[in-house]
Amino acid sequence: MTKPLETIDPALLLSAYAQGLFPMADGADDPSVHWVEPRLRAILPLDGLHLSHSLRKVIVADRFRVTTDTAFPAIMALCAEPAPDRPTTWINPIIKASYERLFRLGHAHSVECWLGDALVGGLYGVSLGRAFFGESMVSRVRDASKVALAHLVARLKAGGWQLLDCQFITPHLASLGAIEITQAAYLARLYSVLSGVEGGAAGGVAGAGGGDGAAGAAVVPSPPFVAGDWGALDALGAASDLGAARATGSPPGYVIAQLLT
Repeated sequence: MTKPLETIDPALLLSAYAQGLFPMADGADDPSVHWVEPRLRAILPLDGLHLSHSLRKVIVADRFRVTTDTAFPAIMALCAEPAPDRPTTWINPIIKASYERLFRLGHAHSVECWLGDALVGGLYGVSLGRAFFGESMVSRVRDASKVALAHLVARLKAGGWQLLDCQFITPHLASLGAIEITQAAYLARLYSVLSGVEGGAAGGVAGAGGGDGAAGAAVVPSPPFVAGDWGALDALGAASDLGAARATGSPPGYVIAQLLT
């Protein structure tokens, strides 16, 4: 009999996210994982996405067919594939199995970009309360990951999320509006969002660039947490003139652009 693939217990995984931790492996072939708590944390303020004129044109033109939660394992597999600028990733079999399990429980989501029947980019992440933790994004053709991120931000804004965690800053994320804050400031913001404090972290940039926040004296919030509405954006798409034709996908690009501008 084949031994079941080892996974991280979902309750432990979600508890770690609620405390500002997340797991990584040293490589795709690493048989173990370790917990990470960066000294500096990247977030993307939901009102701060840099939507360039060229990217807006790509979104409005619906160059990609965008779906959500239709190919979560495939997106994870695509993110884990080696690339010329990234010969290996931190997504090992334990990570992959653990997040697929979270997806089945409704605590992880994916955004997929397609050209015809080909999956050419997208992203996935973890949802806890009104905080969304971006895990990885991938692009096999130009602008695919940017379009996926734009659709994600629009979905989070429509659904009442207050925090989009990007883990580590990169030039690519910075060009799209991500900022870096201290881990202490991040925890203060995270605890505020999970506690349901009004306006806790909604789109602003308080704490950027330094400051220890109030995390040191704060108590880790306990579930249940008030959740964002992942399907709220679909209601907007259904109200559009293309809604009926896009019932299984994301709303048309002009709806996304309007939400982001």
